[in-house]
Amino acid sequence: MKQQVLLLLQKYFLSMTLTEIIQTKIFADAQLFIPVLNRWKQAGETVVFTNGCFDLVHRGHIDSLSKAADLGDRLIVGLNSDVSVKLLKGENRPLIDQQSRAILLASLLMVDAVVLFDEETPYELIRNVVPDVLVKGAEYQIEEIAGFDIVLAAGGKVERIDLTEGFSTTDLIQKIIKGNGH
Repeated sequence: MKQQVLLLLQKYFLSMTLTEIIQTKIFADAQLFIPVLNRWKQAGETVVFTNGCFDLVHRGHIDSLSKAADLGDRLIVGLNSDVSVKLLKGENRPLIDQQSRAILLASLLMVDAVVLFDEETPYELIRNVVPDVLVKGAEYQIEEIAGFDIVLAAGGKVERIDLTEGFSTTDLIQKIIKGNGH
């Protein structure tokens, strides 16, 4: 069954440009994503969910996304919208608009879907998705992770992964301001 699906996908994607393929991975509304999610779940694929602002994507983000993707078959990234980032980070953020951040994430090999959300946390999005695995950085206690209760109640797992030391968007912004961003 999986091979038939893969052959159909290859045939479908061969007629698309890379830009079109990237766009198919971006969902501005969680409800538009549900049919795709249902296909993955019906195929028995393990769905992994993580989230973030991804304002200036750096090595730490790539490492975290790779680790998250290794925990299942499909990686969904909940992306804070511009409205959400402003709520969390202040009026000067985001530095990069939501569509540009979504395109960048969707272009990554390990990311299967990018779903935008406007709230401060992805709790409602997680309620809609109910992933098999919910992933956040190890700096959070499980009880601090939005949606942990939903995932555990559904029989899923919550994984905390170690972040790559020395990489953060805030630190990167400070380096750029000081003029030594290497």
